[in-house]
Amino acid sequence: MSDYKITLANLFDTIGSLHDLCASLSEAQFEVQTQCPGWSVKDNLSHIIGTEKSMTGQGSTTHRATSLEHVKNPIGEMNEHEVDSRRAMSGKDVLNEFDQAMAARRAQLESAPEEYFTKETMTPMGKNTMAEFMHIRVMDCWVHEQDIRRALNIPGSQDSASAELTVNRLCRTLPIVVGKRAATPEGSSVVIHITGPIVRDISITVINGRATVVESLTNAPVMELSFDSNTFVELATGRATAQEVRSKWKVTGDIELGERTVGAINMMI
Repeated sequence: MSDYKITLANLFDTIGSLHDLCASLSEAQFEVQTQCPGWSVKDNLSHIIGTEKSMTGQGSTTHRATSLEHVKNPIGEMNEHEVDSRRAMSGKDVLNEFDQAMAARRAQLESAPEEYFTKETMTPMGKNTMAEFMHIRVMDCWVHEQDIRRALNIPGSQDSASAELTVNRLCRTLPIVVGKRAATPEGSSVVIHITGPIVRDISITVINGRATVVESLTNAPVMELSFDSNTFVELATGRATAQEVRSKWKVTGDIELGERTVGAINMMI
């Protein structure tokens, strides 16, 4: 199976998991606030609908939100318009629209030729292929599924293929965090332990001013940082601050460096 088909399988799996999760919710549960500022459970679903309908060519809302207090960039403003346009709808009606939009999106993706996925397009991370954009979409949908699950205390899908994809993508930013943001000294190494359900041990050394992931260390690490993959995702996506989840991470060695590293992990726009 080609890489983009694996990505699509992950996307469809997460979409199905979101449907199953939300199908059993009461209207009160749809209105529970999540860690996304100003967004309820229903709003997270509305956000996904807006993005996927736009990518399917079904158009974007002409509605304009009157409150943009949490918006930080043009993408955020676009998202807020989509979310606000569905606030008067019931949770069940939003879920029905989600199901219809996702069915149309799935049909489009499954019938698209390989050239659709290899062509260049604009993504939230700059120009890349549509296959890479789909990779980002899996992460976004899975992260919002977890936003909903945390808000409702209904854990699930934490060890799925989409969870692994998300953790892998977020791990790509760790050298920037360790080197540039946390200012780890030249020649020093750190190890970041992600303890599960997605397990990773990442060794990073600063070489010629650049933090680099290395397969093995030639010197003892000056700092080791440990947390589970769910806590890592919360931190890396800006859902929680280091202090809000202080009991869930541990530093040995250079404590100040560890604290700077944890405080700098959020890399989401």
